[in-house]
This record gives sequence, C-alpha cells and structure tokens, in this order.
Amino acid sequence: MMIERSGLIVWVNDTKAARNLERFGSLHYISKKMNYAVLYIHASKLDETMRNLQKLPYVKKVERSYRNEIKTEYSSNMPDKTRFYTL
Repeated sequence: MMIERSGLIVWVNDTKAARNLERFGSLHYISKKMNYAVLYIHASKLDETMRNLQKLPYVKKVERSYRNEIKTEYSSNMPDKTRFYTL
C-alpha cells in the first residue's frame, strides 16, 4: 500500500531553525546556501500543514512541489539521429 505524498518547498530565514520542520513530515533536504528545505507530507494533510508552516516565524514562503505531476514516462516517436553524427 503506497501512501500518497506531496512535496513542499519551504523558504526559511534560518537553516538551523529549519531542522524543526521534521515534526510536520519527512524532511528530505535543507539548502544552506539558498535557504530552503524540501519536506514530504501526506497528501491528505497538505492544506492544513501549509497553513501551519506559514505561521512559523522563520518561514518566508511555502510552495507546493509539482514533481509528482510531471510526466516521467517517455516515448521515442522521433527517429534516432545518432547515426548521422558518427565518424
């Protein structure tokens, strides 16, 4: 049974305080250079969690990740052009 998860990009003021985001879900990555964190949560709790994250003093902005909506299955309808570039 797969649990449906959603990703959140949380822009923060302080990366040390971003470690506290683990209590909301699975903290995947914290960027010290760009001051953001990637957080995965249950899809059913998405709206509630986004509202709670916005209330935190060290959070600038919360964005939803659209990674699970991007098509990852590709089809090769185009002809293979590698034979034209051989020596």
